[in-house]
Amino acid sequence: MPQTFAADDAVELAVVERSGFVESRHTGSAIVLDADGTAVAALGDTATPILPRSSLKPVQALACLTAGAPLEDRRLALATASHSGTDRHVSVVRDILDAAGLGEEALACPPAWPSDQPTRDDLLRDGGAPARIRMNCSGKHAAMLLTCTVNGWDTAGYLDPGHPLQVHIRDVAERLVGERATATAIDGCGAPVYAMSLAGLAKAIHRIGTSSERSPFALHRSAAALVRAVREDPWTIDGPGRADTIVIERLGVFAKGGAEGVMVMVAPNGTTVALKMLDGSGRAATAVALRLLERGGALSAADVADATSKLALSVSGGGQVVGAIRPAF
Repeated sequence: MPQTFAADDAVELAVVERSGFVESRHTGSAIVLDADGTAVAALGDTATPILPRSSLKPVQALACLTAGAPLEDRRLALATASHSGTDRHVSVVRDILDAAGLGEEALACPPAWPSDQPTRDDLLRDGGAPARIRMNCSGKHAAMLLTCTVNGWDTAGYLDPGHPLQVHIRDVAERLVGERATATAIDGCGAPVYAMSLAGLAKAIHRIGTSSERSPFALHRSAAALVRAVREDPWTIDGPGRADTIVIERLGVFAKGGAEGVMVMVAPNGTTVALKMLDGSGRAATAVALRLLERGGALSAADVADATSKLALSVSGGGQVVGAIRPAF
């Protein structure tokens, strides 16, 4: 059975400290590429395939663009998002569906409550219910449906790995990653997700994050437009007070977390990080990625400290802060 790297091949990336006592440890693997795309640091096994989960969304959104989907600005950023389901997010997703001539019922992602607590509270007070458009992947799904309609592809089976859309996404992913997918799995939203090495994932995200809108190549121009869209509207990709949005707003990085402890980041100078927490917890992933960018000289210690202070990393005891989740290096 295909599987990710073993515990013996992981390294300690983060610890949870309570009252001066290290209570828990997060192990995993990580890789850092410099601005030119050369690997300059590797922690643990970066060659064994992992499932990138939602960290694959920039690749999937780029594939939709290359297939002709008319996405730009906030619509393009929402195609890349794991959003928190606010009314603002949902409004943009509806715009994408309107462009496709489709309603919410065409979405094949599962119904969900918004992860944004004030929005959820408002829905509960109004007698609302979980909805597909509130699911954090609905922007990606709407973009996939739009891609199908502009190409004349069937929208009913758009998540089938053999559907023309998914075949195209896999092809684009393999071109950017530089590897053949070693396995195909079904993500939490129902879309196919492809196994790849951390090194390959880092390479793909680096190519996207360092592309220029003045490139002679359409793929690179589209990738640069995607990154610009996210950086111009960081609220789109995550949500108010959430990790990806915070670090994009404060540091100008391109960041995309994925389930099961996956994280990718590209600093403004092109330095790129990809990491996977072996236990699947993402609570330390953002802080570890920022520390790696800092160690690589891409971000200042002061700026990283400022952004990190806004993340949910404190450990509480008796209603007071008694410790923190922090990188182990």
